[in-house]
Amino acid sequence: MTFDEWLKFGYQQGFCSPPVCWFHDGLPTSVFEDDEVDAEGETCLHIIRLYDDQEMKRAVEANHAPAVWRAKNLGW
Repeated sequence: MTFDEWLKFGYQQGFCSPPVCWFHDGLPTSVFEDDEVDAEGETCLHIIRLYDDQEMKRAVEANHAPAVWRAKNLGW
């Protein structure tokens, strides 16, 4: 199974959204989450970053500590 097939399967099963760009598309949120941000100032949204290749993975992990320690906390 290719990555694209795996991602499409996850979408079809209701496990994830299609890939979107935070910068150009914004975060994929529900109206409830938007209202929560407006009322309380924050909400916790779990995001999965899609890497183009291993070089991008290494570059992101070098710049974003939570990408490393969250994986370690999960035992990955």
